[in-house]
Amino acid sequence: MTIRVATQKGKEECDLAFAREVKEKSQSHLERCYQCQACSSGCPVAFAMDYTPHQIIKMVQLGLKDRVLDSSTIWLCASCETCATRCPNDIDIVPLMDTLRRMTIRQDRLRATNVPLFHAVFLNSVKSGGRVHELALIVWYMLMSGDLFDFKNLLGNMTLGIKMFLRGKLAILPAKIKGAAEVKRIFKQI
Repeated sequence: MTIRVATQKGKEECDLAFAREVKEKSQSHLERCYQCQACSSGCPVAFAMDYTPHQIIKMVQLGLKDRVLDSSTIWLCASCETCATRCPNDIDIVPLMDTLRRMTIRQDRLRATNVPLFHAVFLNSVKSGGRVHELALIVWYMLMSGDLFDFKNLLGNMTLGIKMFLRGKLAILPAKIKGAAEVKRIFKQI
C-alpha cells in the first residue's frame, strides 16, 4: 500500500511494504531504532553522505523508498561496522546498506553518479587479487567512467598519482596475499 504524505521536500509517496521488504531481506531489526544517532556520530564517512545512517533507517521505516534508493549514502557506506558497534540496540546497519544497494541495482535505479561504478570496480579488484590493488583500481575506474579522457582533469590526476607513487602509496604490481583463493571462493558463494 502506498500513501502520499507532506514532507519538507513536498508531497512524497510512502511505500508501506518497502520497510517490511527491507527488514526481511536485511534481517536488520529496524524497529529497535529510536534515533539516538550513535551510528551517525561514529560513521567515518558520514561527512560525505547526503543522509546519515540514522536518517536512512528512519526513511526506510517511513517507507520513503524513492529517497532512500536514490541516495548516495548507500554507496558511500564503507561497511566498517562502526555503526553496529556503537548501536545500543544491536541494529546491524551494514546488511541494511547491502540490501538497499542490491534493491537499487535490481530496480535499475542507479543515479547519474559514478559511485556504483566505483563500488563495482573496487569489488572486482578484491575478487581478482584478494585485496585492492590501488593502481589497477584507478586505471580501471578511469577507463570505465570515461575520466581517462577528461583531459581537463587528467594532468592534475597524473600529478597526484606521481606524488602518491613517490611516497610509496601506489605499487606498480599488486601485493601477493595468503588466502587469495579463499577470497575468490567467497565471491563465488555470493
